[in-house]
Amino acid sequence: MDQINADMKEAEKNLSGMEKCCGICVLPCNKSSQFKEDESTWKGKEDGVVSSQPTRVMDDRNGLGVSGGYIGRITNDAREEEMEDNMGQVNTMIGNLRNMAIDMGSEISNQNNQIGRINHKGSSNVMHVTGANEKAGKLLHT
Repeated sequence: MDQINADMKEAEKNLSGMEKCCGICVLPCNKSSQFKEDESTWKGKEDGVVSSQPTRVMDDRNGLGVSGGYIGRITNDAREEEMEDNMGQVNTMIGNLRNMAIDMGSEISNQNNQIGRINHKGSSNVMHVTGANEKAGKLLHT
């Protein structure tokens, strides 16, 4: 997108040169308006090459977990210990899934922002190309 924008600036400069009478000055009756673009579209460098993996967003809403145990103890035998261990493992797995969901949500949000910037650049390029085509069409018909 950035390369298209740079190429369009060069093309408009060349079209402006073609509009000049004998290549020197612009006739007042042939003067066309310049394309005005939103500079905020092109000034950011947030779309650069990814040099590292996304970092985890830390969210400590799950706290430290259950401190009193997951099941009520009646006989304090090996079966209750095994159930307690199993519940602890399930809690850990659910916590991991939750953290993965938070990370995925963060990454999706970042990518949505990037898609928005790309769409903005694309629409700016479309307007730029349309204006240049109109200008070239007028030059060819005169």
